[in-house]
Amino acid sequence: MVEPILPSLQEDGIAVWVLGAGPYPPGVVALQELLDEASEELEPEDVWQPEDMNDTCLYIFTSGTTGLPKAARISHLKSVMCLSFYELVGASSRDVVYLALPLYHMAGSLLGIVGCIGIGATCVLKEKFSASQFWDDCRAEGVTVFQYIGELCRYLVNQPQRPGERQHGLRLAVGSGLRPDVWRRFLERFGAIRIVETYGLTEGNVTLFNYTGTPGAVGRSSFIYKLFSPFEIVRYDVAEGAPVRDKAGRCIRVGTGETGLLIAPVTPRTPFLGYAGSQELSEQKLLHGVFAEGDTYFSTGDLVEQDAAQFVRFRDRTGDTYRWKGENVATTEVAEALAAHEALQEVTVYGVSVPGHEGRAGMAALVLRPGCRLDGAGLYQHVAELLPPYAQPRFLRLQERLEMTATFKQQKVRLAQEGFDPARVPDPLFLLDEAARAYVPLGPALWEDIVAGRVRL
Repeated sequence: MVEPILPSLQEDGIAVWVLGAGPYPPGVVALQELLDEASEELEPEDVWQPEDMNDTCLYIFTSGTTGLPKAARISHLKSVMCLSFYELVGASSRDVVYLALPLYHMAGSLLGIVGCIGIGATCVLKEKFSASQFWDDCRAEGVTVFQYIGELCRYLVNQPQRPGERQHGLRLAVGSGLRPDVWRRFLERFGAIRIVETYGLTEGNVTLFNYTGTPGAVGRSSFIYKLFSPFEIVRYDVAEGAPVRDKAGRCIRVGTGETGLLIAPVTPRTPFLGYAGSQELSEQKLLHGVFAEGDTYFSTGDLVEQDAAQFVRFRDRTGDTYRWKGENVATTEVAEALAAHEALQEVTVYGVSVPGHEGRAGMAALVLRPGCRLDGAGLYQHVAELLPPYAQPRFLRLQERLEMTATFKQQKVRLAQEGFDPARVPDPLFLLDEAARAYVPLGPALWEDIVAGRVRL
């Protein structure tokens, strides 16, 4: 199957390794010959076996829940455990897995590629996801398993209906971030596909699986499950950006149906390896004295709730990070990029909810320098040069000054609540228009088009 594209691979300097009996095309590396020449004796264990399975195997950059991206330490044990990911969700060596996720993220690399290796499945790699080509790809490649993030499924259900979109061999979709409404529309449009929603963080020590196919749930808790992946949900003060503590200084578990912060105990069996760099980066993710003196918990930075049937549902992200297009966006990074523009004096960045879209879109409140005006085209070019597409603010709010809290911190809560509705916001608003390559005025008519889904963000 590789032979038709072999010349183009070799032009790009990509080495191709072949296993099995020859003859082989010219320019490939024959693994069988190398294996035949290799010694049957194993090298000494100290050469290939780590002294501690919790030692660092590799680093994966993540946005985290606050601040700039950090290099998360991934242990040998966690990497090996990813070999069983697809087996845990019901895939086998007979499956063909469709993967269009970035390979520099854990979902694409360790869960996707390593997971396929673990079960001996075939992996179909797509360089860039295309909703219009997806079902044709599935039929052409015999795809049976699709690894998603919620946005990809939303792209699919938003495509115009076409003949044959239920004629495919896809039987399983596994991933994270699938909204309940998109979940139901996906099944109605494309047939009885089993969906397994999961939850996990690159650097985290808690994982959840929704095996029952209950729309909107990331997993289901039970006494037995918590023996393997323990976690707690505690009350969280969004305004303060910290868990609520009682008079004794201990965190408070939430009640049924109450939204709270998801945390997990840090123990030798469920460690948190932290990040490369200073200890302070890792310490920001830890909570101490949570329920007892001396205990330590990892803070996921995610707000969830658990219902009476013990289903856990994701509700929101905390801190200065919002999630858009399947990516975590650090507001500090976006604000720094905007503040580098010569016409801007003050900037604050936050996420706002957009009807019909997962996560939160980026919005920035701006204060111009005296004598300057907002150049929509120039500012668009500025952010396009400094930020990836998913991190570019979709909305702007022009203000005379930024409100500060009593402790001289930028006030974002009210701004996020008011959003981008011209009827609620007295200040001039602007929308990122990719077709015009500029920020354009956002009035009531354009706002209605966004809410109705006639304008794509």
